[in-house]
Amino acid sequence: MQYYGIIIHHSVCPSINGKGYDFFISRDGSIIPASEQTDPLYIHICVEGDFSEPRHSFTVEEREQLFILNKLIIRLAETCRFQPDDIFPHSISCPGAFFPWSQLVISPDDRYH
Repeated sequence: MQYYGIIIHHSVCPSINGKGYDFFISRDGSIIPASEQTDPLYIHICVEGDFSEPRHSFTVEEREQLFILNKLIIRLAETCRFQPDDIFPHSISCPGAFFPWSQLVISPDDRYH
């Protein structure tokens, strides 16, 4: 199956409601796959948390979550044959105005940063 990239959500998105994603990354860094495919064109990943509020720094758990997200994106891009920077927000409000997009500097050659 050919995917065009990845759509990122945060868990407070009203469309999620326990579904609407292909992979869920919990606060403890666990990756939970969905039982059914969400979208035939994009892979949807939901990161547990609320990124709609500003913060000065991220917790250790949040940094680990973002590291796991980076690794998952690279693995999916390699497996499904799309570019690892084909990453898109779900909507204007999801994954939140303060989602750390700059932490998703993904390059398989440079090993993340």
